[in-house]
Amino acid sequence: MAKIIRGASNVGILLLLLLAGGLVGSAVANSLAKSVPLLAATGKIGLQPTTLDLQFIQLTFGFTLDIGLTTALGLVLGYIVYRKI
Repeated sequence: MAKIIRGASNVGILLLLLLAGGLVGSAVANSLAKSVPLLAATGKIGLQPTTLDLQFIQLTFGFTLDIGLTTALGLVLGYIVYRKI
């Protein structure tokens, strides 16, 4: 039973570590892009923003992930840190 509760709380930690790894990877890519042009190459994955207008509320849905080599490495390192915890 304790393992189920522990596993549920670890999802938040995993998301936080993945976010931190992605941010660090993107920062490294931005700082080194002029000296290593390969790091500037990225690919976009996601859905373009779409708006649903219901007269009394407008909902906008969309998600775009701009991922490069160092961002992917940061995500992998974030997952590795999570597994070590």
